[in-house]
Amino acid sequence: MRKLFQLKTLSLFAIAFFASAMTFAQKPSPAETATGTVAGSTIKVNYSSPAVKGRKIWGGLVPYDKIWRTGANEATIFETSKDIKIGGKTLKAGKYSLYTKPGEKEWQVIFNSKTGQWGINMDGSTTDDPSKDVLVTTVKPMKSKSFNERFKIEIDSKGMTLLWENLAVPVEIK
Repeated sequence: MRKLFQLKTLSLFAIAFFASAMTFAQKPSPAETATGTVAGSTIKVNYSSPAVKGRKIWGGLVPYDKIWRTGANEATIFETSKDIKIGGKTLKAGKYSLYTKPGEKEWQVIFNSKTGQWGINMDGSTTDDPSKDVLVTTVKPMKSKSFNERFKIEIDSKGMTLLWENLAVPVEIK
């Protein structure tokens, strides 16, 4: 009887151990943060960073002409400490969800007032609510200087750049 109790206890411990290990395992698309100062404003972008993993990204995993959550997992959050100008339009200080609409020759970059949502719905469509879009601008993608296995966002004195695979998408901020 005592051996059976010990065996059950050991089994429960093993199950609990493996369950907790799975819970704390690294996400396939880990959380990342890009920060910097642009036009006197502190910019912070929280996003999840998916990997190429041999897949066709542009026009494949990320279709052209459809709204993309701009990363993985939760909707990407863009935060500015001061009012800034993007595409000649003012974006007020605050937090926004960042969506994009990739195209072969141009992209739309969308700043949406709704935050805190998962990036996609159960049907695979994004959670972007166009009625809450506060700023939409069009930018031109270009070939990146190097291959980027993981999606990343960089902030520098000129603005924000989205980088993944062989593509760079600069977004000028003033």
